[in-house]
Order: sequence, then structure tokens, then C-alpha cells
Amino acid sequence: MDDTLKISIASGKGGTGKTTVAVNLAYELARRGYSVTYADSDVEEPNGHLFLKPRWTENLRVAVKNPWVDHDRCTFCGLCSEECRFNALAVTADKVLVFPSLCHGCGACYYICPEDAITEVDRFIGQINIGRTEKLDVCEGRLDVGEAMAPPVTRELKRVMPVSEISIIDSPPGSSCPVIEAIKETDFVVLVTEPTPFGLNDLRIAVDMVRTLGLEFGVVINRSDIGDDRVEKYCREEKVDILENIPFDRVIAVASSRGEMIVPQVKGFGDRLMNIYERICKRTGNDGTGHHKR
Repeated sequence: MDDTLKISIASGKGGTGKTTVAVNLAYELARRGYSVTYADSDVEEPNGHLFLKPRWTENLRVAVKNPWVDHDRCTFCGLCSEECRFNALAVTADKVLVFPSLCHGCGACYYICPEDAITEVDRFIGQINIGRTEKLDVCEGRLDVGEAMAPPVTRELKRVMPVSEISIIDSPPGSSCPVIEAIKETDFVVLVTEPTPFGLNDLRIAVDMVRTLGLEFGVVINRSDIGDDRVEKYCREEKVDILENIPFDRVIAVASSRGEMIVPQVKGFGDRLMNIYERICKRTGNDGTGHHKR
């Protein structure tokens, strides 16, 4: 285990306030002197930058490997098509058709070809932006329009993101492959939910996901005073730790809609976030500075 604390912020559904919690937690930790990186891994629609407003200093392109077939060497034996689990190749009597959007870049076709007729070539699918605000590092992944495979962009984002004492990884909503790629290998997952029937339904799915992955996690109930108590009852029954209840506040709603930070505008909001952080530290055996106790 390395000496950094990686916290991923996730939600079973969109609109729960996940990004609001993520950007403000990163902001408050940095404001209090911690070394912090905020990474937006919602690569299909990253929006953390709208709140943090970093100055971008680096732009890196993300590529996946796709097969290119030399038809002069190919004997059209069909082994490549048979081996591909994703149906990214189709072999006819005199041609091999490649479907780039289905290819996962596993390289199986390249290795199995008996004629060495297949070469792997780069296909660019997205980009990584890296920058900084006055107090913290910010980075984001961004999938190119029309592309469908988000996980490779997320993997590259996590590989190149600046190293800080504390990393806040803002994941996509839901429980699909892009979410799993974002939260895996993190020290703690914060699941942001809301006290509604839809919130509870999707929270159940998210809890099953993080438990299957064997990750430490807790729940933040946003707008905790405008729904019912079924989310709290579920957490008690499932022995899920409620890290914080955040009541509805019109100032928070208005500021979020304007792309503004909450901490400077709502008294005590930073303290709520620090309470979340301190409870995470206790759960992960962290000494409170972003370093794991040895």
C-alpha cells in the first residue's frame, strides 16, 4: 500500500449531489493545507472544472490499440474472428472487416494470427486535461464525441493524475463498467444518495457493487430532510455507515446551478465535509494527513 489516501465519490444515480460533495471536499481539504488532487472520471460529461475553474497546463491524448490487417499476407482462415470475444472482426472469403468501436484492444487477434498479418495501431478515443487552481491539482478525462468505451480513458486518467497526499476521484453515476474502473483500487468509496424511492433503489445496487469489489465505503445522504426515512432504515439494517446528513439548503441549490463553490457561501458546510473526511480516516487507518498509519 502506498502512502496516499484515495477517496472515490460515487452515486447510484445522477442528480444526488455527488460532484457538489466531491469538488467541495477537495476544495476544503486544500484550503486547510492538505496536498490534494481532484480527478474527474465522469469522462462522458466531466463538469468538476466548472466549479474549480483550474488553469489547464497539459493535454494528453488517449489511444487504444486496434487491429490493422495486411490483406496481402492474410489467408482468411478466420482464426482472428473466432478468437475475438467482442465480435470486432468479421472474415469473408477475401476480406477482413474491422469494427473499431467494438474492439477492446486485448491483442488476441494479433497474437493468434498464423501469418503475422495483423498489426496493432493506435486509435485515439479521448484526452486527459491536467491543471491547477491556487491550492489544488485538478485533472479530468474526456471521451471523444461518438466513442463508447470510457474505461480506457479512466485508466489513463488514474495513471497520469498528479500524486498528492489525498486524491478525490469523482466517478460517473450508476454502477456500470466506467464506475467500477473509477472506484477500484481506491481506499474508500463515498456513496452520495438522496432520501427518495429512486435514491434507495439505486443505493442498494451501488452498495452491492462496492461490497462485491471488497471496498470500504460509507453513505452521505444529501437533501436529507426533504424525503422519507427509508434510506436511513436501510443503512441501519445493512449496517452501512452514514457519514453525514446534509439538509436541503436553497443557497446550495442556487450556487450549484451557477457553478459556484458551496464552502465559501454556507456557514458550517466545510465542517460537515471535514467530519466526512475524519470518519474516512478512522475507517481506513489513516493518520489524518493523507498517510496511512504503519
